[in-house]
Amino acid sequence: MIHELRIYHCMPGRLPDLNRRFETITLALWKRHGIRQTGFWTVLVGDSNQALYYLLEWNDMAERERVWNGFMADPEWQRERAETEKNGPIVARIENLFLQPTAYSAIR
Repeated sequence: MIHELRIYHCMPGRLPDLNRRFETITLALWKRHGIRQTGFWTVLVGDSNQALYYLLEWNDMAERERVWNGFMADPEWQRERAETEKNGPIVARIENLFLQPTAYSAIR
């Protein structure tokens, strides 16, 4: 099992738009594609309150590539994403890390 940590650094003032897109569009599409999320977080105290952190769970990198590529190619996702960005981009930068649990991790 591996986890993918994705950090979306939003354009100024656009974090509410990103949260709304996940709540109303993205999560339903992920469910249809079989993408498993572990959780979503925003920063309460720290460097930036304009970032969204989330963790995805994958069996292995092959599953991740197959499922994620299918989601990204989904015409509904492409259409909905374009609609939510008609007033400009929501995300300025994305960080992406693939994590594997240690032998002593509670998540394995």
